[in-house]
Amino acid sequence: MNNLALFELRKKEGVPISMVTCYDAWSAKILDQTNVDCLLVGDSLAEIVHGFDSTIHATDEMMALHTAAVARSAKKKFIVADMPFLSCSRGIIHAMKTVEKLMRAGANAIKIEGASHQLEIIEHIVTSGIPVMGHLGLQPQAIHNLGGNKVQGKEKAGADQILAEAKELERVGCFSIVLECIPKELGECVTQNLKIPTIGIGAGPKTDGQVLVLHDLLGLDENFSPKFLRKYVHLHKIVSSAVDKYHADVRSCEFPSLSECY
Repeated sequence: MNNLALFELRKKEGVPISMVTCYDAWSAKILDQTNVDCLLVGDSLAEIVHGFDSTIHATDEMMALHTAAVARSAKKKFIVADMPFLSCSRGIIHAMKTVEKLMRAGANAIKIEGASHQLEIIEHIVTSGIPVMGHLGLQPQAIHNLGGNKVQGKEKAGADQILAEAKELERVGCFSIVLECIPKELGECVTQNLKIPTIGIGAGPKTDGQVLVLHDLLGLDENFSPKFLRKYVHLHKIVSSAVDKYHADVRSCEFPSLSECY
């Protein structure tokens, strides 16, 4: 099931939704064969794939290019693509051009960070027939305003604002909301107050689902270990070891062997 009905069904039945990021064709091909519910072409690709220091460097063209690569290989998965930095702050016309690029590239839905300053745009996109996923709590595109990667909503005023904005996103038609780096109690509160599902990342176990960056859960970065991250394998060591073994076999002339020659 790779449509919006999946999210409605999971919320109704109380079955958690699993989502992981995906940026390229080879990982999309693998993930298409897994049981994971949906894929997120996140703007975090600016950091993980392109080596920038934040997500604000992701562009419309970059997001569309990676979305197309994922869509070509993940035929069975629901694909959500991030709207990049400032794409909704330049007005409805610019926002709709970005939406068009992402949807034509193969996205099934888009994700937009923030709420209060762009509710009108979100509502316009939804009424245009495009599914929109919201994103509250820690918003990487607004990292400079937030003072860094900090847990949001720890104080009552901040928590009340997140809850109020979540209700507004539901009102204007979002089909789901990502909650990032907020106290677990707030994650549960927001989830209980919405009819649409919440997807948590560092928001506790009581959200309607979870999302992780694929490279993070695979342990490809030894130096990245936030509290919310569970590494299911340590591929950094496995990949390094495999490449070093290849190097050693080349140096010793053990590769290629006669059986590996034409």
